Amino acid sequence: MNTSWPFAPTPLSANGKLIGYARVSTDDQRLDLQLDALSRAGCQAIYHDAGISGGKAGRPGLDEALQTLTEGDTLVVYKLDRLGRSVLHLTDLITRFENDGVQFCSLTEGIDTTTAGGKLIFHVFAAVAEFTRDLIRENTVEGLKAARERGAKIGRPPLLSVGDIVEAHRYIHQEGKTQHEAAERFGVSESTLQRGLRRLQIETAV
Repeated sequence: MNTSWPFAPTPLSANGKLIGYARVSTDDQRLDLQLDALSRAGCQAIYHDAGISGGKAGRPGLDEALQTLTEGDTLVVYKLDRLGRSVLHLTDLITRFENDGVQFCSLTEGIDTTTAGGKLIFHVFAAVAEFTRDLIRENTVEGLKAARERGAKIGRPPLLSVGDIVEAHRYIHQEGKTQHEAAERFGVSESTLQRGLRRLQIETAV
């Protein structure tokens, strides 16, 4: 364990790696603070995105970091908001780490899932993700019901139900599947799935 940083985590196994991730939202911001902290925490590799806001769906540095992680590794960030672009995205990622046997550490908040106390974090974030999806599902269904009662023309039933879309989103972000794989699972085209995700605005859910 690297004692030069108070929250430096210890890998679960001798083969586990500490993988760092850093992000700044604009080009004029500097990564130095985050990179220094991650280096001091003992990260063997650090990936980053610069000039990319948290709301952007595509983050090459994060994608590369996620592809690098294997069972027993630990992803380390300077602060929670550097990782997720929304509460749902953040909770999905951390739930995905648990599913993949990957640990997580946020230095500023002192979160370290390699510790006994830190393991509770996985369950908390999984519960928050489920709660958020339930709200999205309920609000969408209630919105459609209210629109029908006002006499609005909803059109023909979509190929994917609200529940299907919410589950497809979970399948992609918690299990690390592609949109193509999710579309195949529900028997629709990728374009149909993408329209459904846009319809629920689930990618930008807080």
